[in-house]
Amino acid sequence: MNLTISGHHLEVTPALREYVLTKLDRVTRHFDQVVDINVLLTVEKQKEKERRQRAEVTLHVKGRDIFVEQSHEDLYAAIDQLMDKLDRQVCRHKDKVQDHHHASAKRLEVPAR
Repeated sequence: MNLTISGHHLEVTPALREYVLTKLDRVTRHFDQVVDINVLLTVEKQKEKERRQRAEVTLHVKGRDIFVEQSHEDLYAAIDQLMDKLDRQVCRHKDKVQDHHHASAKRLEVPAR
């Protein structure tokens, strides 16, 4: 699994990197077929202070790319909310990929007597 954590208009500190890694652990624990993860942390120059910090993740899994973004006034809170969204989407993708079809009782082969 390739992991890229980059910052736009901010420096990604070791504490910030470690925080993102611990939060990503939960996602990778639910779904292990992750190929590539790109995390972008951004500080935007907006008038509204409550949406200034933005975090986005592009998760490349087998069969699909999942993109999630979240803005908040605090970058750590934005990362928390982002990982919650990502976790829900990954679980939903995992449910779609899994085979839920069971053979019905009518279709089962009855042994010859």
